[in-house]
Amino acid sequence: MIKHIVMWRLKEQAMGSGKRENAQRVREKLESMRGKIPGMVKIELGFDFSATPDSSDVVLYSEFESREALEGYMTHPVHEAVKDFIREVRTERHVVDYEVVRDESKVRIHYQVSTRRDV
Repeated sequence: MIKHIVMWRLKEQAMGSGKRENAQRVREKLESMRGKIPGMVKIELGFDFSATPDSSDVVLYSEFESREALEGYMTHPVHEAVKDFIREVRTERHVVDYEVVRDESKVRIHYQVSTRRDV
C-alpha cells in the first residue's frame, strides 16, 4: 500500500478568488478524481484550522495499490488538469510518499520525502 500526502499553502488571492474560495475549489477538483484513477484506493482532503505560521492550508491524503499506480496517477490526464489549477493558486507544496509493507510478524514502513515542484 502506497500513501501519498501533499500539503499546500495557498496565495491570499489568485485567479480572481481569495484563499478560502480557492481552497474549496482545490478540494472539489481533487475529489472529482475519485473513481477515475486506476489503483487509487482512497482520497481525502482537509483544511487547516490552526492557522499558525507553519501551517499549510490544504492537505491531500491518498492511498494507492502500488508504486506503479502512484506513477500512473502522476501523469493521468484527469490529474494533469487538476495540477494546472493548483499551480496557479499555491505558493508552497510539500509531499511525502511512503509504502507500508505488511507481513505476518511486523509492519515495515519505507518513506521518501520530496519537495517536488510539480503538483
